[in-house]
Amino acid sequence: MSDDSILDQIQRDMTQAMKAHDTDTLSTLRMLKAALMETKTKKPKDAVLGRDEEIEVLQRYAKKRREAIEELNRLGRTDTVAREEREIQVTSRYLPHALGEDELRAMVQEAVVRIGAGGPRDAGKVIGAVMALGRGRVEGGTVARLVKEALGG
Repeated sequence: MSDDSILDQIQRDMTQAMKAHDTDTLSTLRMLKAALMETKTKKPKDAVLGRDEEIEVLQRYAKKRREAIEELNRLGRTDTVAREEREIQVTSRYLPHALGEDELRAMVQEAVVRIGAGGPRDAGKVIGAVMALGRGRVEGGTVARLVKEALGG
């Protein structure tokens, strides 16, 4: 990605999706833009969203889609799961490459040693350290699971 904001990139991609008559992608891009604009309006008038803030907004959006998929599967409504998965795919274009589980496991081990974590009571500290280190490239649920495994919780 270039130095442009994610919002600028989404705006350009919306134009392309309109020209290509790609209604599914366009719909997702409009929702992403709305989420970014909503966050931006909560800031002072001339403030802009930083790259980390934009990534955070998009990660929350993707997380909501994953939660919706879980709920739809639980309810047996698999007919709409594909649409939610497409939205996650479109959103992922604007997110940094996620760390693989092996890379993440190594980060967890390094954080456990650095913090001196001795057991499940220290899980919060380790999760916080890994989330800060992998900012924008890690998913909270995966981090929590790996920390729990590492600390025997």
